[in-house]
Amino acid sequence: MRVVAGEAKGRPLKAVPGSGTRPTTDKVKEAIFSMIGPFFDGGQALDLFAGTGGLAIEALSRGAERAVLVDTDTKSIEVIKSNLKATRFENRAEVYRNDAQRALKALTKRETAFDLVFLDPPYRMKNGAELMLRMEETGLLNAGATIVLEYESSYEYPEAFGSFVLQRKAVYGETAVSIYDWNPEEGEEDPPTEEDLDA
Repeated sequence: MRVVAGEAKGRPLKAVPGSGTRPTTDKVKEAIFSMIGPFFDGGQALDLFAGTGGLAIEALSRGAERAVLVDTDTKSIEVIKSNLKATRFENRAEVYRNDAQRALKALTKRETAFDLVFLDPPYRMKNGAELMLRMEETGLLNAGATIVLEYESSYEYPEAFGSFVLQRKAVYGETAVSIYDWNPEEGEEDPPTEEDLDA
């Protein structure tokens, strides 16, 4: 694995020892960033199931300002920190060992909001939509935020729910990637005024 493009292009990334982590391949990573826009002009990124940290590091390399990386596994946390050091992004990233739900609670208390979110939960967990709705409810997303949801290709997520709308979907073998935009204002009509009701 390596950083595909940007500031740290070509830097190798360590993998997490053992078979418990399923890293996003360079091919899929490259495809994800070609779908969401190759480069960024700042913005905050969140990776809730960071694994090796590869997706958030790629976002930092391509111009994201800061990133928060979360994982429950101690080995993953060690690898993430090592990869951030190798790519010289330690000062632009925060790393936490926590599960996704608790991490969202902690981030909500800090009143942080994100422009780009990576969700790649273990395939046995089908909770991507639930986590996205939690982020919507707790104000963790900036308007126009992009959510990259990676999951088992045999599973289907809805095209729209809450204020999330599917923009792109691609399948790579047993991996599917869905790109959602979050636009809370779109599709909302203004409530009727008294004049409207009297008409």
